[in-house]
Amino acid sequence: MTRVAIVTGASGGIGREVAQRLAKGGLAVLVHYSGNKARADEAVAQIAEAGGTASAFQADIAVETQMTALFDEVERRYGGVDVVVNTAGIMLLSPLADLNLDDLDRMHRTNIRGTFVVSQLAARRVRQGGAIINFSTTVTKLAVPGYTAYAASKGAVDAMTLILAKEMRGRDVTVNAVAPGPTATPLYFNGKPQEVIDAAAKASPLERLGVPADIAEVVAFLAGPARWING
Repeated sequence: MTRVAIVTGASGGIGREVAQRLAKGGLAVLVHYSGNKARADEAVAQIAEAGGTASAFQADIAVETQMTALFDEVERRYGGVDVVVNTAGIMLLSPLADLNLDDLDRMHRTNIRGTFVVSQLAARRVRQGGAIINFSTTVTKLAVPGYTAYAASKGAVDAMTLILAKEMRGRDVTVNAVAPGPTATPLYFNGKPQEVIDAAAKASPLERLGVPADIAEVVAFLAGPARWING
């Protein structure tokens, strides 16, 4: 039986790399996207060219009826779902005192509500032996100024992940969160001066930024062989 994965936010950045890596490992992948159909179709085409199986589906991650339709469709196309990777997220930076509260609401809707909606559906539908993988951030621990609202939204993801892992007792489904550090994606580079990027790269003992492929390898590990890593 072919294992099946849903990857949210998979049309670009880390999500796209994750989708390609899981497909390379033999999983059929549903590429979720919110608005950019061309990029999603390109991701599917790249997976197909490499010999993998994938298709795309558009949905608003925070709308439960749309995401329910996505889960319905993946079951119709591929027979079920084994791995759900929730990479979809937005990052809007500002000191707390200056934060536009509309930006807070936008991050809450995508990063918290969206993760909750996807996790709820995954908890109900992922098959035995499966994995639910959310995305957090190292900023929840590093406490970098300007990241207040973003870190708060990802702190909520951490809490959801830890508790859901315990609520899945007896199902043989692991639940974990991946917390990337600075990773070379458009989301990270947006609005950052070069000196900030250089300092982040230098802070790592490897003296470079992470790249999406680094993160995708961790996801592939959690999605497959890492059965004892849970919560």
